[in-house]
Amino acid sequence: MSRKQGGTPDITDVAKAAGVSASTVSRAFNHPELLKPATRKKIDRAVQRLGYIRNRAAQVMHGRRSGTVGLVVPTIDNAIFAEVIQSFSQRLDAHGFTMLIVSHGFDLDREYAMTRKLLEHRVDGLVLIGLEHSEATYQLIARQGVASMALWNYRDGAELPCIGVDNDEAGRMAVGHLLGLGHRDIGLIFPDPTGNDRARGRMVGAEAALREQGIEVPENWRLEAPYSISEAKRGALRLLGQAQRPTAVLCGNDIIAQGVLYAAKHLGLGVPEDLSVMGIGDFKGSSEIEPSLSTIRIPAKRIGTLAADHIAAAVTGENDGSVARKCRLRVMARQSTGPVGGAGRGGEMPRR
Repeated sequence: MSRKQGGTPDITDVAKAAGVSASTVSRAFNHPELLKPATRKKIDRAVQRLGYIRNRAAQVMHGRRSGTVGLVVPTIDNAIFAEVIQSFSQRLDAHGFTMLIVSHGFDLDREYAMTRKLLEHRVDGLVLIGLEHSEATYQLIARQGVASMALWNYRDGAELPCIGVDNDEAGRMAVGHLLGLGHRDIGLIFPDPTGNDRARGRMVGAEAALREQGIEVPENWRLEAPYSISEAKRGALRLLGQAQRPTAVLCGNDIIAQGVLYAAKHLGLGVPEDLSVMGIGDFKGSSEIEPSLSTIRIPAKRIGTLAADHIAAAVTGENDGSVARKCRLRVMARQSTGPVGGAGRGGEMPRR
């Protein structure tokens, strides 16, 4: 381990190395837009050469902002929130803030604990995924008075400012696409809706759209699957292995839909000739798999960017923190869905 030479550099050392005042160095960190690009570049070079790290803890102790925003997500174990996290982080960085991220594994009690930890670190702002949270979490946020919002979900009259989509509408749009292709024998594979308002909203919307057309989904055509391709494949094998099987399967997200595609291939079913498969989300790669996945596009990058703009402005006092913005969904009709064929209820399984 190498020994430090000459002690830890401070802001005065940086100012001397850059040929500017200490207050100018401070301004470069807190209000870089006020400095000329050439001055910022000199300071950046001095900071890099000296290895200077400013003391955020000391700033917080003196009542200044920590420069951090906490993001609480259900999972970072798959692609579901990857795009929204990336776009949120990039845009937040452009505003001069750093993202601190924690995950709770779809456990609302753990979400409360993770939210407390972020607040203990004195984050300037707090962003949560979705609008279903424990009462303890809502009370904690209200009592701390920190700038807060929800992303990914939109709902009129939500308890938190929100930017996202209407998941009920996503479910309805997915069903509408399949109905438009002539499908009426439709199976449903969704995640457990407990503590997951995204999955519940999509499922409620899908079931309502089916009922409005006089379609009741048999109980054995309704399955739950976690956010796992392998688990979704296993569930789909049970569903599609029945003597009477659906002509289409609507999935609560694209990860489950990928599992259904693998199950169909394993059973020798042609997609979409024998089975149409519909997802929700339009995750990265959904357009590239074979066959390409029909799905409902949730504009993840736009949601992340808008959320970062809003929370940064709320922290700096440029807005009052209130927002309720609904982003547009789109049907992405691709190769995995097609007109209803002859392999509906009572259809024979193809020979392998």
